[in-house]
Amino acid sequence: MTAIIDANGATLGRLSTNTAKRLLKGEDIAVVNSEKAIISGKKKAIMARYKQKREVGTYRKGPFFPKMPDQIVKRTIRGMIPYQTPHGRTAFKKLKCYMGIPEEFEGKKFEKITEAEKQPVDFITIEELSRYLGARI
Repeated sequence: MTAIIDANGATLGRLSTNTAKRLLKGEDIAVVNSEKAIISGKKKAIMARYKQKREVGTYRKGPFFPKMPDQIVKRTIRGMIPYQTPHGRTAFKKLKCYMGIPEEFEGKKFEKITEAEKQPVDFITIEELSRYLGARI
């Protein structure tokens, strides 16, 4: 059985740590509405930090950083998993991230992570950040 987590209004870091812990315990997890997750902080500083992450390296060798909202969430969760170990790889393969709600999950019960439900004064949504990075959503 797959746990379905709704990222709408959830802080990205808190959502990611909670999801990473559950993945390492062996759960299958699907994150929906990933474009509606938020990153707290000043907009300009966040945009500059993510733009720098995209521009570092070369187009051939990487490191490669995604533009799409679902891939940004997936990459953030990957950073909190020991991805280079076999245990981390198998845990990461059990994660699926989606923009919006796919047809297969419509009408099902979604989980909200209560620790991630924080309303900061300054924040940016992943959707806004993706558009800034050049994603066509």
